[in-house]
Amino acid sequence: MIVVALIAVAAGVVSLALRDPASMRLETEAARLSALLDSARAESRASGLPVYWLPQGRNEGEQFHFVGLPDTPNGGSGPEVRWLDASVNAEVAGANAVVLGPEPLIGAQRIVLRLADQRIDLATDGLGPFTVQPAGDPQ
Repeated sequence: MIVVALIAVAAGVVSLALRDPASMRLETEAARLSALLDSARAESRASGLPVYWLPQGRNEGEQFHFVGLPDTPNGGSGPEVRWLDASVNAEVAGANAVVLGPEPLIGAQRIVLRLADQRIDLATDGLGPFTVQPAGDPQ
């Protein structure tokens, strides 16, 4: 009887420790977008061209896009413009686009990512990189 109780408690603890798959997918998208934004920001600074990120695509198949990035040497037009999970939605808090440069100080900006009932905020103070912030936490 004690063994059965221990097994039930262990199974309960394991089931509570399992993470929501939607949360893990959203965290992956946030980390990927953060890397894409910081890469585009570095490209903007290096080229001296203004670059913007828009949370909606302009062409068929795009879910977001970068404006102002120069074409790559192999003929491509910059980073991937699709979410890994097509259900992800993004919005820029208080603006239509994120300004990525070319100035070293770009101003505080926040992007809200949503997947089902999950939410993650990516934010920068304008000097540092984009990082995951607690939802609704002011930068």
